[in-house]
Amino acid sequence: MAAQVTLRSGEKVKVNDHVYCSPPWSVRDGTPYSVARIMEFLPPEGASKGKGKAKEIYTRVRLAWYYRPSDVSDRPVADSRLLLAAIYSEVCDINQLRSKCYVLHRDKITDLAGWKKRPDRFYFNRLFDPYIKKEFEVIQATDVRNLPDHIRQTLISRYEYVVAEKEVVPDLTDALRLCATCGQWCAYPDTVGCDRCKKFFHMSCVQPPLLAKPSRGYGWTCAPCSKRHEEEVDSHEVRHPTPVTKPKSNAPAPRGRGRPRKDRSLAEKEENLDIKYFKMWPFRYFGQYTVAEDTLDPDDLIFPRAATRVGPKYQATIPSLGDNTAFPDAEERGGDNTAEVLGAVHLLSDEEGKLEEWKTALTRKPENLYNVDWLTEAIRRFSQAYLMNRGWSTVDMSVPTRIEKWKRGETRYADREWSAEEVAAFEDGIMFHGAELRAVRDEVGTRSMLEVVRFYGHWKNSRLKEENQRIRELRLSHKDEEGVSISQSITPLSDDEGSTVLEPSKGYNSCGACRTRESETWWRAPKGLTTEVLCDTCGTNWRKYADLSVRPFREDATPNGKKGSEKREGTPLNSPNPKRLRTSIVNGTSPPPNAATALQLRCQVCQKMGPQGRIVKCHKCSLRIHAGTWGVFVDRDTLESYVCAVCKEEKAQEACLNTDCVLCPSRKVSEKWSGHTEFLRAIKATEGQGWVHVLCAVFSPEVSFTDPSRFQVVEGISTIPRQRWIVRCTICGEGRGAVFRCAECDKEYHASCAWNARHRFAFEVQPVRNPRRDTVIVTFKGETGVLTPVILCKEHDVSKHELYDICETDDTGESVMQIYSRAYKQAPVSQAHALLRKAMRLDMVLNSRPEVVYTTELDHRCESCGTRYSPCFYRNKFFSDRWRCHKCNWPNLIGQKSC
Repeated sequence: MAAQVTLRSGEKVKVNDHVYCSPPWSVRDGTPYSVARIMEFLPPEGASKGKGKAKEIYTRVRLAWYYRPSDVSDRPVADSRLLLAAIYSEVCDINQLRSKCYVLHRDKITDLAGWKKRPDRFYFNRLFDPYIKKEFEVIQATDVRNLPDHIRQTLISRYEYVVAEKEVVPDLTDALRLCATCGQWCAYPDTVGCDRCKKFFHMSCVQPPLLAKPSRGYGWTCAPCSKRHEEEVDSHEVRHPTPVTKPKSNAPAPRGRGRPRKDRSLAEKEENLDIKYFKMWPFRYFGQYTVAEDTLDPDDLIFPRAATRVGPKYQATIPSLGDNTAFPDAEERGGDNTAEVLGAVHLLSDEEGKLEEWKTALTRKPENLYNVDWLTEAIRRFSQAYLMNRGWSTVDMSVPTRIEKWKRGETRYADREWSAEEVAAFEDGIMFHGAELRAVRDEVGTRSMLEVVRFYGHWKNSRLKEENQRIRELRLSHKDEEGVSISQSITPLSDDEGSTVLEPSKGYNSCGACRTRESETWWRAPKGLTTEVLCDTCGTNWRKYADLSVRPFREDATPNGKKGSEKREGTPLNSPNPKRLRTSIVNGTSPPPNAATALQLRCQVCQKMGPQGRIVKCHKCSLRIHAGTWGVFVDRDTLESYVCAVCKEEKAQEACLNTDCVLCPSRKVSEKWSGHTEFLRAIKATEGQGWVHVLCAVFSPEVSFTDPSRFQVVEGISTIPRQRWIVRCTICGEGRGAVFRCAECDKEYHASCAWNARHRFAFEVQPVRNPRRDTVIVTFKGETGVLTPVILCKEHDVSKHELYDICETDDTGESVMQIYSRAYKQAPVSQAHALLRKAMRLDMVLNSRPEVVYTTELDHRCESCGTRYSPCFYRNKFFSDRWRCHKCNWPNLIGQKSC
């Protein structure tokens, strides 16, 4: 008989039952229950198994987890009963099991609407792999028909479901496909189908053999069909078949296609369906990276797979050395020259007592005595002193750095202290991204990945320390009350320990979701609601289904001093209201975890939070910048799938493949700088199919844009004076690239070097008393004047300047960079063609022509041919009032170039 365990709720569960699982409320911090399947019950860790199964004591359980769609994606899902299966298991304490639930595949449920109306019922039709971060389709094994009979029977006898990619499912569920040439089964990766005769062939059986499948969107026809089609075209006998339309009928739809009848006995049968399991799993992966014959092996891995990266396409082919001649000068590994001694504790056995005394005397902070980094470095320095025959009094732990072999500079043995701003950014990242530390690292911006991982461990331990202190205080407060022992006084509740509230506090005695004041049981609410309690209905929906429908507050205020007839909280708002009801939560609190609010992102330029749309994130490279600072306009429907221009260019390859900025030195020079370099990944294409940083293009006065709101296309790179190209940067020392001068001193540096060094890039509105006609006046945030870009060294005092950062926006959402570019950097697109403007700038660089005017001035007339129409007119060298058209002046230009 299978082992059964009785939960605290009184329900009995056995292997392969589905349950709710959750740690105590204080540990899970308000998150809803997790849904899992029981794989096996386990005895205590380290305990030997008993002789009889009845004598087994189970304290642990292995669970196969299910994910909710909100766990793996930020997209809101309206169906709270939908789950994602996973081939992932963990061993948990058996006390974390809450109650029983039911999970079935979508195809095994006859009445899905009725299934979802019943409590504790869930369904799934997809699988999420937490390792490769990808979703797969889940189909029944009996639906797979395109397999040899012996492989299909083995698959059906072992597994209930099959996991595959979405594009592979139609091929798996099709009829058995045999090669029309050799008669053998056609596997999916090596099969090609004819679009006309609908036959299938092995790619190696086709003459000539196919090296690859047709690209997506293209078809393929076999040789006989292709020849037959050519003959039909030559004989003009090609006739397209007329589509047959089904005649309309007024008869009602058949019952089988409509709403199914409610059958409670059928629902109970579905709950007790027999599901096949092989090695405790009901499904296995059978997709495009699976070899069908491997299914016969019972030890074959069942996990989803990705494309292999083994072979000459991904690995380098290293030529053989020919003969195994030993190098005489090679040093033997493991000696003093190739190894670094980190500790010699085995040699300090006689001095162990004194070592502990000296170790305690090295620090005044008691927390260092159990700090792993500090203790490791202390042992290392004591070992070095012992090996060099120095006294232990020479050991000093006040220096936070050390010199390591094979490294140029000194390194810290412990991370520097985290500032309050960095801790706040870290906790914000944990709140939005969970344990995805790479995304948290991007939120912090000033720490490396190693520092974030180490701080996460310390931060998590501090949370556990605070929790243990609260538990100790709770035990002491309940000690010996009314003759009840400590263990009995803190016995958890039958459903969820610590999550119920006996008496809500005054002023907060209404549900944080539906705002009712009456409930038999009050549950603790997750963070972000207006109150700290939930009623019984909302509490159950949140804990079991992660569904929390927050009712909006009533914002139509009554006149001051008049109490009037106020409606009691919790009553429906049915009366007509001329004012629009606000759906946000008052008092500045954040919305609940499941509320339909805009996703908050952190800009990697200014490190400020903002809603998605105002801050745009590239779906491929994860670059996050304010849309106005980036020059990007994205539709609301495509925010989730937006891809930046550089990532698009990797596939299109229309511009230069080298994405280095043409105004900065090579990338190898800028790699030595660290910090907030993410903004330097924002680049725009130039007129010569090159790339330039948005920062460099906007702050270069000679550069202009054809579309200044989007910072594209960049023109005028060739007009930058030669002096700016030959001056050496005061930061990196390189003489390549165009430099910019500080507004307060005479230092000149590259824009990318200044940004990495955290110099100030901003804009200043300079008032003008008597502006000239050609002066462009702008207004930004109430200030009127000439908008000027400013670059300042970080050592300068900026208090005397009224500066606006590059991410500042006005009331319309337009950034200060867009306003400046639109006012002062608009290319004359209406006066001349882009190619003609480029030719004019090239002539100016080569000094190959005199003064040129645009054709908008129609009062000029060519002194040779008399025409008044020309792309441009050239002034005569000897007579300033005479002009030549471009055609008549061309021989003079050729003569100047030949000289």
